[in-house]
Amino acid sequence: MPERILITGITGFVGSHLADYVLARGASCELYGTKRWHLSRMDQVAHIVDRIQWRDCNLLDPGAVRDLVADVRPDRIFHCAAESFVSPSWKHPSLYMDVNYKCTLHLLEAMRSCESQASIHIPGSGEEYGEILPAELPIREDSVLRPVNPYAVSKIAQDLIGYVYFKSYGLRVIRTRTFNHEGPRRQAVFGIPWYAYQIARVEQGKQPPRLEVGHLDDRRNFTHVRDIAEAYWVATEKCEPGELYLIGSEQEDHVRTFRDALERLIEMSTVRGITYETVPKYVRPTQVPNLIADVQKFRARTGWQSKIPFEQILVDTLEYWRARVAAGQA
Repeated sequence: MPERILITGITGFVGSHLADYVLARGASCELYGTKRWHLSRMDQVAHIVDRIQWRDCNLLDPGAVRDLVADVRPDRIFHCAAESFVSPSWKHPSLYMDVNYKCTLHLLEAMRSCESQASIHIPGSGEEYGEILPAELPIREDSVLRPVNPYAVSKIAQDLIGYVYFKSYGLRVIRTRTFNHEGPRRQAVFGIPWYAYQIARVEQGKQPPRLEVGHLDDRRNFTHVRDIAEAYWVATEKCEPGELYLIGSEQEDHVRTFRDALERLIEMSTVRGITYETVPKYVRPTQVPNLIADVQKFRARTGWQSKIPFEQILVDTLEYWRARVAAGQA
């Protein structure tokens, strides 16, 4: 029988790429995805919408989540549904806790009540580490947590309630913290797609050749979202339930600042002379200067490593936004 795979947040950035990865496995998998009736964006999954078995479910409703798990009876769950954009979390901290913590709790509780034997992957974020000092790099699983935004706190809560359900009820919870991942389908409110979107507009003559940006000098290890989709699948196959693993590219070429990415994207443009300026409304109240991960534990356990070059991340993102702007979709 095919394995029953459930992806929450399947209509989003990572969820849609993970759906592509699952469907590429062919008849060995039966794919289920959640949406909120007519409220979910479907453009990210338009190319595969007929290959997903859809379930309408608001994850904030614990009864609906229990019915979802009882109906689908998944063998493997990827919990990608989340509020993931950091900036609004200062204005909406309760919403971020509701979506990131409570929805996870509802899913875990549904698994417990249904006696589910599924593996569930709960993807955390490098943002949870927050204020890491240069002497503390690279970040490891046991590095101190100093979160500096409400989003990070909500993701810590999500991670730890997963650990509680592993310890208390024996649920097969796979815990990871993933560092910056980019590529096509990421919304233009995030750094790299925001730069690419504006460049695409410049090329179409829809805005002057001057980009508005936020803080640019934070360092990250960037990974292509398609590599991350593979990592998540491998995590549910090979990682030890309850253990924590960091995921991201270790390649030296992938450790960059946002300024590096911006200036390379400008070089790729068909328009010469594009400039940029920092605009206060795009600068967050607190910064996270260094999110550089040591992923040795995950690599040793799974054999996974990133394959797609940093340059390709930028190319794929820019081409995606060029296509959307040219089609009048952005």
